[in-house]
Amino acid sequence: MSTFNFNYYYWGFTSAIPSRLCDDIIKHGLSKQEILARTGDFENDKKLNKEEIRKLKTKRNSNVTWLDEPWIYKELHPYINQANKNAGWNFQWDRSEPCQFTKYKLNQYYDWHNDGWKKPYDKKNKNHPEHGKIRKISMTLQLTDGSEYEGGELEFDFRDYDPYSRDESKHVKQVKEILPKGSIVVFPSFIWHRVKPVTKGVRYSLVMWNLGYPFK
Repeated sequence: MSTFNFNYYYWGFTSAIPSRLCDDIIKHGLSKQEILARTGDFENDKKLNKEEIRKLKTKRNSNVTWLDEPWIYKELHPYINQANKNAGWNFQWDRSEPCQFTKYKLNQYYDWHNDGWKKPYDKKNKNHPEHGKIRKISMTLQLTDGSEYEGGELEFDFRDYDPYSRDESKHVKQVKEILPKGSIVVFPSFIWHRVKPVTKGVRYSLVMWNLGYPFK
């Protein structure tokens, strides 16, 4: 979104969450039934056929479970608030969606995407706390130390340049700050990013999307 000019397109906290707590989140995530992760083009409650799965995997291939325990939000919300302030975004937000616990196994990945939707949430129940809101701030928590796997790099493409001048070698930023276990990266939900294929080991992460009413 070229209308936003930032000094910081993401804000990181290295080794912020204790290793023990990361292990607790992994254990809790693995205790739940995992599903194939989807993109916004595929409804979560619809059974996909082979062709739909093939199409999905050209964009994204990972396994997820959903966590919404209060103790997780309690640990992570202070970092989201601090990043929002430190980076100078000062976005107004008031609610978090369920957290996505993600497992990236061998050759799994998530290609270029942003976390926003085409329009605000339109819930059947207009009193639903997410109705009319959009994703404003995204957060990724590194649950596996970078030494435990290979590949799986988190990269940003800030796209604040004219299309004809795009040079991936200059405009793509690899987020090395997130590699230590327990590290957190917070960024506006409209920033383009990807997770490259894991080539060895398993990468675990926790993603949280934070909502507010549309920008004015």
